[in-house]
Amino acid sequence: MKTIYTDRHKGHSGNLELVAGAIVPAFEMPSRAEFILSRLEEVKLGPVLPPDEYDLSTAAKVHSKDYLDFLPTVYPEWKAAGREGTALPFTWPTRGLRGDVVPEFIDGKLGYYSFDGGSGFVEGSWDAIKSSHDVALTGAALVKAGERSAFALCRPPGHHAGHNFMAGYCYINNAAVAAQWFLDQGASRVSILDVDYHHGNGTQEIFYHRPDVQVINLHADPMQEYPYFLGHADEHGAGAGEGFNINYPMRWGTTFEEWGARLEDGCRKLEDYGPDVVVVSLGVDTFEKDPISKFKLRTEDFPRIGERIAKLNRPTLFVMEGGYAVADIGINAVGVLTGFLGR
Repeated sequence: MKTIYTDRHKGHSGNLELVAGAIVPAFEMPSRAEFILSRLEEVKLGPVLPPDEYDLSTAAKVHSKDYLDFLPTVYPEWKAAGREGTALPFTWPTRGLRGDVVPEFIDGKLGYYSFDGGSGFVEGSWDAIKSSHDVALTGAALVKAGERSAFALCRPPGHHAGHNFMAGYCYINNAAVAAQWFLDQGASRVSILDVDYHHGNGTQEIFYHRPDVQVINLHADPMQEYPYFLGHADEHGAGAGEGFNINYPMRWGTTFEEWGARLEDGCRKLEDYGPDVVVVSLGVDTFEKDPISKFKLRTEDFPRIGERIAKLNRPTLFVMEGGYAVADIGINAVGVLTGFLGR
């Protein structure tokens, strides 16, 4: 299996986030990708290739133009305001407030285009975001060209980013962009299978009214866990998209026995849908030792995930999402890929 990777992700480093009442170093850090890369090389999974350069025309089909235009301007505007450090929002347009007017000043813009205080910017953030987008599309192109599978080692991740907002360490929704690219290249149906601990709220929001992309999420129950305001089992899609959004919320403490049963059911629904290609939002923060998650999957469970996805027998693009037990993330993420390959 070929992997797409670039060290440009390291520009998004040293940023802070707001969590549990404190401003702390972001859990989403460069060492995540580096541990995965090291493990890829250790098991000799296959060639590691740099990404090709892509414009944002495909991204503009899943994100709003004003949002995409905003992202490269964040840190320059932050600095122009006399600020240093991490650019973070501190106010948001909630219920009863105007959500249709974009403020002029950077603090207002950050709040307007974000869902939380977890997606900060530093000097190198935009270049890393753009490179992550390019990694995903380069992987998609490999699959379109005939590879059975490819691994897009994206950082920062993407599945919390919606049509016009960033959230949860995510800025451009890499999996959504890849799915749209496959459609533009002739696929009639694409399935996104999101196995991250946290619900892929951005992916759901982007495709909720569409029948050409099936979105399946296995995740922590939003009654207990981030992102809290999306991911319930009764969210099936709307309009033309009715029935094409499938959520499997699970409670804290879920083990692989229950989680695997949900994966099996989701895979059966995916097979019924009959996609031309599968995009896997690969998060491994379901791991029992993950510092910000509360599922109980063990290292030996991750190859079993890959094995089940392989049985779908469809061209498959793996797009890296979450996973924060840094010392173990490489073993677990690559475990899914080796399981897929039957190794």
